[in-house]
Amino acid sequence: MTERCFIDRDAAGRELGAKLARQIGHVGLDRAPLVLALPRGGVPVAARVAERVGGDLDLVFARKIAAPFAPEYGVGAVAEDGPPVFDGEALTALGLTPADLAGAVDRERAEVRRRARAYRGDRPGPDVASRVVVVVDDGVATGVTARAALRRLRRQAARLLILAAPVCSREADHALAGDVDAVVCLCRPAQFGAVGAWYSDFAQLSDAEVTTALAEAHAASGTG
Repeated sequence: MTERCFIDRDAAGRELGAKLARQIGHVGLDRAPLVLALPRGGVPVAARVAERVGGDLDLVFARKIAAPFAPEYGVGAVAEDGPPVFDGEALTALGLTPADLAGAVDRERAEVRRRARAYRGDRPGPDVASRVVVVVDDGVATGVTARAALRRLRRQAARLLILAAPVCSREADHALAGDVDAVVCLCRPAQFGAVGAWYSDFAQLSDAEVTTALAEAHAASGTG
């Protein structure tokens, strides 16, 4: 039986925030860190991280592009803008080309934009230039979704870019090294499987729960 690493996303976020506070503490900051959640699952984790590190909480959007007939297997991802990111090895193994996935790219880009409107409304996205930015998800399996978000933020000139997750695969940890200044992860199982396997409670979140969590975090920090 799989040994769970975390009770739920809140507990995981508190533990992750404590580790990040230790690592960020030595960096001279003239502004609070910017903690960006990947919705939906990253939001409750990021809220606890932002509390612990005294960060500003906001969102960054990216969506997995799944292999045909294998919806859990990500072979690429897309952010709000910029080109899609693909896992070249996965495409080769499946005999696919980026052109084969053009329809999926369009669908996932539309969902990214829908979520941005639903969660942000008319509020502009965060200005990341020259800031310490922590991108938070509830787990990193292949890393391709995180890569799309990280590359978008890198183009926006973040000062220091950190990817943080309670649990991540060892393969993703290694693969993302070139896209980020640091990967902070609490649990790196030898045999990863699915992110939800490492939580006792991994209930899926609705749009309403995401917006409520964001509103509560902003109210608590006085930024709402």
